[in-house]
Amino acid sequence: MNLDDNVGVLIRNADLTITSYVRKHLEPYNLAPEQNLIMRMLWNEDGISSTELVSHLNKDKANIARMIASLEGKGFIKKVDDPSDKRTFKVHLTEEGKRLAHLVEPVQQKMRDTLTKGMTEEEVNELQKLITKIINNIKGDYHS
Repeated sequence: MNLDDNVGVLIRNADLTITSYVRKHLEPYNLAPEQNLIMRMLWNEDGISSTELVSHLNKDKANIARMIASLEGKGFIKKVDDPSDKRTFKVHLTEEGKRLAHLVEPVQQKMRDTLTKGMTEEEVNELQKLITKIINNIKGDYHS
């Protein structure tokens, strides 16, 4: 069997290639690809709980805690106690984190353009649907 015919291998190779590409383009901004996902969520909605980050990014609590600590150490975010639940906290952007958005968003757009170059909007939408279907198929199989 040719490995290039295996959908799982193809997706893994695409993931590795994309991650390497994203890492290279975010390196000047002191952001790792997964940290960038947290920042993107915060740029869309400041003040997210770590529980929301765990859920949206499909990562475990320890992994999210490490990323939060790293971003906090870089001065991009700060943890603020949740007034409605003292056992938890919300993650907020610092001024530096807000400024970073203006630098990184054009880079993200360029990366999106490169990833989808030569594809129609319909093809991009279909690709997203197919990948989502694969993910849901696997999740459904776990629960069988």
